[in-house]
Amino acid sequence: MITTDAVPGSPCWLDLGAPDVEVAAAFYRAVFGWRSAPQGQEAGGYTLFRLDGSAVGAVGPLTEDGARSAWTLYFHTPDADATARTVERAGGAVRVAPVEVGDDDGRFARFTDPQGAQFAVWQPLKDPGLEAADIPGALCWTELYTTDAAAAQAFYSTVFGWSTRDMLLPGGGGTYTLLTPANRGEDRTHGGLMEVPADFLGRGGTPYWHPVFASRDCDATVGLVTGNGGALSMGPETAEGVGRLAVCTDPAGAEFVVLTPEETAG
Repeated sequence: MITTDAVPGSPCWLDLGAPDVEVAAAFYRAVFGWRSAPQGQEAGGYTLFRLDGSAVGAVGPLTEDGARSAWTLYFHTPDADATARTVERAGGAVRVAPVEVGDDDGRFARFTDPQGAQFAVWQPLKDPGLEAADIPGALCWTELYTTDAAAAQAFYSTVFGWSTRDMLLPGGGGTYTLLTPANRGEDRTHGGLMEVPADFLGRGGTPYWHPVFASRDCDATVGLVTGNGGALSMGPETAEGVGRLAVCTDPAGAEFVVLTPEETAG
């Protein structure tokens, strides 16, 4: 599970790059009941999302050349500069070098793994990141689609020290690798990765991470997605041992998953 007491390598923040921040904010307000809080002109249009007063993510304008709308997942690091060096040694690339945010709120950096998936890190100072997780309307899982599972496992284990555990998907669906922060038990498993062919990925065949948001009722949330300009890519369907889920995109094409966990769905 994802918690708000982030440890090194665990998810601790996420934000959306969008071509129109207000359109994106309106969509997610309608789908998840989030409130949006613009951070002022000095923040360049960056807008926080809150659920019952707790920060659950953010949206901002696209800032990188050629970028398309997508969610970026941030993982906790005690030292963003050291992580950047490790990323490069492991064959990844630094897209945005470590930089300080606000008045000692923290430091972030953005990277690309050797297969092309983009991710980021957050080194908290005053701002810990997520204030709510693993509840309806908040981040509950992270997932990587990659073209080389073994290489991805090796890279992220080097960068974050993650431990991995493979499981076979039912019906011959392949192998799914569970990801857990270093020296933590299975109760802190926070995500998974899966090898898929390039033609499955779209986006020019580039691997990518996407967030999974918890929902009390997956089908009802999907109705809000499609009723507010988003689209359904897969599902809703029930996955044994997981719950009821659907792969969705927002009006600008950013992908996310909605999940009603099995214990909730049942």
